[in-house]
Amino acid sequence: MFTRQLHIPLSQRKSFFLFGPRGTGKATWLRQKVPDALFINLLRSEFYLPLAADPGHLRTLIPAEHDQWIVIDEIQRIPELLNEVHDLIESRGHAFILTGSSARKLRRSAVNLLAGRALTYHMHPLTVAEQGPAFELAQSLQLGHLPARFNEPDPARYLRDYVQTYLREEVLQEGLTRNIGQFSRFLESASFSQGSVLTISDVAREAHIHRAVTESYFSILEDLLIAVRLPVFARRAKRQLINHRKFYYFDTGVYRTLRPTGPLDAPAEIDGPALETLVLQELRAINDYQALGYEFFFWRTPHGLEVDFVLYGPRGLLAFEIKRSASVQTKDLRGLKTFRDDYPEAACVMLYGGSQPLFIEGIRVLPVATALRDLGQLLAPDRVDPMSPTLDSAFDTGK
Repeated sequence: MFTRQLHIPLSQRKSFFLFGPRGTGKATWLRQKVPDALFINLLRSEFYLPLAADPGHLRTLIPAEHDQWIVIDEIQRIPELLNEVHDLIESRGHAFILTGSSARKLRRSAVNLLAGRALTYHMHPLTVAEQGPAFELAQSLQLGHLPARFNEPDPARYLRDYVQTYLREEVLQEGLTRNIGQFSRFLESASFSQGSVLTISDVAREAHIHRAVTESYFSILEDLLIAVRLPVFARRAKRQLINHRKFYYFDTGVYRTLRPTGPLDAPAEIDGPALETLVLQELRAINDYQALGYEFFFWRTPHGLEVDFVLYGPRGLLAFEIKRSASVQTKDLRGLKTFRDDYPEAACVMLYGGSQPLFIEGIRVLPVATALRDLGQLLAPDRVDPMSPTLDSAFDTGK
């Protein structure tokens, strides 16, 4: 059992939303944290059918004397329930936890979003810090960090089932498309764009789908929280930049499972994006769990100079370049150096597959296996425990 880094002030008894892709452990975490809560799981027909027919039926499910949390799991399945939840918060003082694996219907339906009376939190796949000694870089790059894969005797089969069952069933349940075969082709075609600048027309052509439909499918992936598209960082740009976004599935294991492989696929074509994905999912989780407020971008010129991840927020400007190779050449730093020329206030870091921390032309170069354990120190150095080892101390001692 892993201890999650998500911290929610449950003692304050303030209702909240908890979003995250299916399989990230939301329900398991809540059953540990609020074991006395009333759980209403909308994936179960005994709850879904009567509540879908009459949202007011919710009131009959809550005992008159109940004074503990009320958890409604997968709230996006019946957005109209939010009107009842709002009234029960106001009239009876109940405290609700509303989980969801999609924000699509909640955003697009004309429903009451609790008028600011509920905070919003996010749950991600397991972080490296949460795994502790169970973390193995090679395993993470192959199987990702969904919690269930650590307990499965055949984690690769679990991931195949996750892709086959959840990703497709969720789309059908949401009523987002009726052509599941077409959507399945799209999922595979999109995996070839992992970690790459996204060209919608290329994916559409590969999947034999109309471009407009392909664009809608990418929006569906984002709404279901299973993919993210990063925009180009263009604040006060000093040079011409590209306009396309970069695409990532949310978890390395999900990406590897969706990505078709064969004798014509070079390892670098798959392993490089997998490493980028692992770093990105770690950065996003730390940013949310520590409420750091960074926005995520990438940076690329039309001539191919690129920085994989740019984080911008009240704590500063960070630039990360990811290399899977065990050695670093000066040419590998061209993107970071050019970005630093344009933004001298940026903290620039390269993560690579080697074992020694380095400084090359003033840029910090860190072993990815070490840095993944301590990315929180790079994002928020002021929060480092002074009694614990840090990346700085490891760098100073050459560990």
